Amino acid sequence: MKLIDIIAYTGTFVFAMTGALKARSHRMDVFGAVVIAFVTAYGGGTMRDVLIGIRPVNWVNDNVALCLVLGAVSIVSLVKKSFVPFRKAIFITDAIGLGLFTIAGIEKCIHHDINMIYAVVMGVISATFGGLLADILCNNVPDLLKRGELYATASLIGGIIYVLLWRTGLSHEINQLMSICIVVSVRIISKIKRLTLPDI
Repeated sequence: MKLIDIIAYTGTFVFAMTGALKARSHRMDVFGAVVIAFVTAYGGGTMRDVLIGIRPVNWVNDNVALCLVLGAVSIVSLVKKSFVPFRKAIFITDAIGLGLFTIAGIEKCIHHDINMIYAVVMGVISATFGGLLADILCNNVPDLLKRGELYATASLIGGIIYVLLWRTGLSHEINQLMSICIVVSVRIISKIKRLTLPDI
């Protein structure tokens, strides 16, 4: 298994955890948790694959996908509610998933001959669209649209750095890991420091 496959599956599991935590915070049952976890984990990748014409979409015929979602829901259901504050847990897992899915999405696009500019756009969609759908289903204002949240921006910054470093001859694996860390760091630091984009 290649590093990018590990990154993609890790991102899937982390985003599924995020979705399951959101479901618990809204007092959903197990079925609701599985739906929200799956939408969070695979909504962005599905939209990316539809837009660039990949058939079937990424999770079809992938048994690992279902196992990861069910595993994430099971873990969340077994952890005591007092184990960690929900908001903090959701934020951290979501930030990690954002970084992992940004790079995995860009990689998949590049390997399907999508140019670098649109690959970055698709990477942002891969990383953000699932969370947006999950927030809508949970009747929340999506993080993607909140003022004061560098969410898609963090994904975009990491994606741009990734494609720029792609051409430098830097080790591919190091580039992947560095770019993931940049996305996660920008997301977390912007939240702590309350960094925002200017108003229109």
